[in-house]
Amino acid sequence: MSARDPYEVLGVSKTASQDDIRKAYRNLAKKYHPDLNPGDKKAEEQFKAIGQANELLSDPEKRARFDRGEIDASGQERMHPGYSGGAGYRDFGEGMGGFRYGGPGGPGGPGGGFSEEDLSDLFGGMFGGGARARRAGPRKGADRSYSLKVSFLEAVNGGTSRITLPEGATLDVKIPPGIEDGQMLRLRGKGEAGAAGAPAGDALITITVLPDARYTRDGFDLHETLPVDLKTAVLGGSITVPTPTGDVKMNVPAGSDSGSKLRLRGKGVQAHGSRPAGNLYVTLQVKIGKADAALEEFLKNWTPEEAS
Repeated sequence: MSARDPYEVLGVSKTASQDDIRKAYRNLAKKYHPDLNPGDKKAEEQFKAIGQANELLSDPEKRARFDRGEIDASGQERMHPGYSGGAGYRDFGEGMGGFRYGGPGGPGGPGGGFSEEDLSDLFGGMFGGGARARRAGPRKGADRSYSLKVSFLEAVNGGTSRITLPEGATLDVKIPPGIEDGQMLRLRGKGEAGAAGAPAGDALITITVLPDARYTRDGFDLHETLPVDLKTAVLGGSITVPTPTGDVKMNVPAGSDSGSKLRLRGKGVQAHGSRPAGNLYVTLQVKIGKADAALEEFLKNWTPEEAS
C-alpha cells in the first residue's frame, strides 16, 4: 500500500508552518499511541502513518522536494520528477510514432503522468522484466517506529534507556535533558536493512514522559511544594530542599507565609547544548504541627493588632 498524503494524515494545509505541523503531530501521536490503544491494529497503523508524515514534513528539504513532486509520500524518488509538458503533454519520442503521455486519454489518465504500473507494462514488454530489474536496485531500508516510556527525572536530567526490539535484541537510547512528552528521537541506521547495499532505515522512537509526584514542569523550569514548620516560617532558618540533582540547603526568610515562593537557580531542567539550565521554584506550605503549652498560652493572649 502506498503512503498517504502527509498533509492529509496530519490534518494540516500545505501552507502550514513548522510549528503547526509539530503541534498536529504531537496531538495525533498522543491520541493514537499504542499504549493508549492496546490491541487496536487500526490505531497502530495510524500511529505509524503519523510518524511517517511528520518525518517528511518536519524536514524542510524533504518537504520541499515532496511539494515539487520529486519524492513520494514515503520519501522515495518518483520515476518522472519534473515532467510538465505543455497542456499536460510531453512528447515521448518521434522514434515511437510521436507517442505522448500525461494528457487526457493517455496511459496516465486525465491530467496525470505514468504510474509505476504503466511504466512496468511499457518497458516490461519491450525489454522484459523491467519492474523486477527496477526493484532489484539499491533501496534504503524502511524506518521502524517504537515507543519508549521515560521517568520525569530522566527527561529532566537526561540519561540512557533501553528498549527491546521485536526480534529480542536491545537498543540503548540516549535521552537528552529537556525532552518533552510526545517528542520523537531518530536513531540513524537502526531500522530495516537496505536492499542491494543501500543504507538501513532509521528507528523512530516516540517518547512518553511519566508524571512525577513531587515536581511539575513549565518549559525548562520546575515547581515543587515543600512543607515548613511554623518556627522556621516565623523566625527564618535553613531547610533541606530535594532537587532533581540531589538535596540542597536553602534559607527561608523570617516571616514567610504559606504560598511564599523561593527560587533555586539552575536546579530545573538541566542544560543541553547552548541552552542553559532552568530554575526550580519552591512554594512553601506552613505546617503548624502539634502546639506545645507555651505556644497555646501565647496564642490565647495574642491579638492580630499586636502583630502590626
